[in-house]
Amino acid sequence: MTDASTTDAGLSQTPPASVLARKRGLREGLLPWVTTPLLLLVLVGGWHLYVRNSGISPFILPAPGDVWTEWRYLMVNPRGWNHTYWTLYATLAGFFWAIVIGVGLGVMIARIRWLELTLNPFIVATQVIPKVALVPLFVVWFGFGVTSKVIVAAVLAFFPILTNTVLGVKSIDEGHRDVMTSLNATRWQIFRRLELPSALPYIITGLEVGIVLAIIGAIVGEYLGGNLGLGRMLIERMNAFEMDEMFAILIHMSMLGFLLYFSIGVLRRLLIPWHGSVRH
Repeated sequence: MTDASTTDAGLSQTPPASVLARKRGLREGLLPWVTTPLLLLVLVGGWHLYVRNSGISPFILPAPGDVWTEWRYLMVNPRGWNHTYWTLYATLAGFFWAIVIGVGLGVMIARIRWLELTLNPFIVATQVIPKVALVPLFVVWFGFGVTSKVIVAAVLAFFPILTNTVLGVKSIDEGHRDVMTSLNATRWQIFRRLELPSALPYIITGLEVGIVLAIIGAIVGEYLGGNLGLGRMLIERMNAFEMDEMFAILIHMSMLGFLLYFSIGVLRRLLIPWHGSVRH
């Protein structure tokens, strides 16, 4: 009798599974905010010690302190923000057109079988071509202005958005589609209430990949043509052998790409808070 009562008391004091899961989720959510700064501190510390003790030339690898000074100057320099604006503009403009064309064409391909069979070989053929090799061609066709950079960014971001859209629309359970059809739902109602919500997790995954490729495309386009953008600024610093400024621009590019990727993560939480990728 005593053992049974003791066991019951112990069970009653055991936290429920939901509480344990919540605590575990809280620990996992806080972990990156601790480990990431520590890892960054270790990397920067190792970089500083190597430069200080190895005697390496600053023309090859500058000290972290010099890079930090140049990055702070870049953040208050209007010229630096002007180049940042044009890189951001080319990235977002190309990303916008990649979304419009990729999602629109992806929905059509997923719903129309003969269109998929017709266009799929051409889409694959265009994607196996190295995109960087097309940049000089785009510069010749569209000039050294921002248009060629927008097109390069759109071309690089297009394919992952298209393929994830097709996969998302095709992943819908046919039973759900049959239920909507039996309720006399129109094609637009089926798309708005069934296909689009079901495909959104896939589409947003494509956007996360696409935004990274879009900024890469914009910067690569700036390498080869034009006089505006962070890519052009980086080439100028490289030609002048100003390595500390070059590293500062690289860090600036990385932070810009991180912010764009993070914004898609915020969009995921806003659009599909019910999905497992958000709840977990």
